[in-house]
Amino acid sequence: MRTAPEHSDLEDHRIELRIGINVGDVIVDDQGDIYGDGVNIAARVESLARPGAICLSDETYRQIKGKLAIDASDLGEHQLKNIAQSVRVYSVWLDDAPPLALPDKPSIAVLPFQNLSSDPTQEYFADGFSEDIITELTRFSDLFVIARNSSFKYKGKAVDLRQVGRELGVRYVLEGSIRRGDHRVRISAQLVDSGTGAHRWAERYDRELKDVFTIQDEVARTIAAVLAAHVNKAEAERTLLKPPATWQAYDYYTRAAAAWASFQSSWKLDQLLETRQHLADSLKIDPKYARAYSLLASTYRVAWLNPINEEHLTPAALDQSITLARTAIELDPNLPEAYAELGYNIIRKRDFDAATVAVERAIALNPNFADYRVAQVFYSVGQPTKAIEIAKTQMRLDPFHPHFAPLIAGIAYYLLKEHSEAQRWLREATGRAPNHQYGHAFLAATYAQLGRVEDARAEAAEVLRVNPKYTIGTQMRVSILKHAEDSDQLIDGLRKAGLPE
Repeated sequence: MRTAPEHSDLEDHRIELRIGINVGDVIVDDQGDIYGDGVNIAARVESLARPGAICLSDETYRQIKGKLAIDASDLGEHQLKNIAQSVRVYSVWLDDAPPLALPDKPSIAVLPFQNLSSDPTQEYFADGFSEDIITELTRFSDLFVIARNSSFKYKGKAVDLRQVGRELGVRYVLEGSIRRGDHRVRISAQLVDSGTGAHRWAERYDRELKDVFTIQDEVARTIAAVLAAHVNKAEAERTLLKPPATWQAYDYYTRAAAAWASFQSSWKLDQLLETRQHLADSLKIDPKYARAYSLLASTYRVAWLNPINEEHLTPAALDQSITLARTAIELDPNLPEAYAELGYNIIRKRDFDAATVAVERAIALNPNFADYRVAQVFYSVGQPTKAIEIAKTQMRLDPFHPHFAPLIAGIAYYLLKEHSEAQRWLREATGRAPNHQYGHAFLAATYAQLGRVEDARAEAAEVLRVNPKYTIGTQMRVSILKHAEDSDQLIDGLRKAGLPE
């Protein structure tokens, strides 16, 4: 078992613990030190736990399942630092652990709709429908909507909706099912008060398949009316995301989104290429599908940033990403993620003003849009405090967030020279994505500034494990900072950590 303290505000002087538990062989040496995979996995699992919570490895959970009266949520498989095989992790809810505080406005999580069709390949249809409802609901500024990543952690699981409400910190949970035939679709949805378990609203829709986008908008509007009676009328008249020309193109897009989510956890080339192939198939059918272009831009951006294939740091890959993001905006000027992708990429060209305009446009289109790409643009132009606010908002909207949000928060704190706080967030980021070089690099610099030389050297070694060709020079090609003092501070930390020039 591994525990780590998390310090809350000094005003209440509390110490909150995160606990990781694993079952396995442990080696004890003559000095009483313990080591081995049994200990290492517990340490890595601990980094995935929220303060005040417990995370279990798959092996631990199998041994207690059905024997102890505990609630456990499946967090999926994680590639843990220095562990060869991925490990499935479970989060345990403790009755005395504080639930996430409810926001001061109506809050909702949309769970993945169940696929009741006889064809299992229709999972993508059901997933895409759930994701579209989430997208539509986020357009209402009077609602607090949990991000897809966290909602989809409950996919395929029998869950207590009251537990979902506690874990995600929301008042309402939407669940439903889809049964799709040759030309018709039946959609059932129900809204549950997670505090009491009471059903607040339920409806069933039987429609021809060609009308399914109308159904999706109708469901989103109805739920919004139940949750926020005073939703701004102008927002209710919002422009919908442009649907693809055919359902085949849409199916390919949702397959690409699933592959992309897997890639962001594993960083495996085959999953990146699978994402691109599905997007190519989608665009072959519907060449004007803006969301597909935006996601395709992300695949070239991540290949430019990371040593995944031969596209790493090649001008063509970055230019391709920028071109694709601009194409998405031309096809749909109301797509926030396309503006976020554009800003995140053109900052690498040192076009600070245009990047700021792009991400501010994303926020103007959807005030609920909190994305790490937007946050990075703000710390790059010298507004780290605003970057932290956006990153923390993303983490609250997505309690099972990927590592990018804490990574951005950690970098922004580093630039503010709040190194103890930076270390906290960067440790979380590297725990969630041990094969991402930049998290280790910033953590190495942070430890160096704190005077923790051995820890800094260990993180520097992790950087070189992931990318043996890493240099401070290449780091500064991607970590573009407007103000020279910010760049100097980063270079200083990287040098102190012992990373090569």
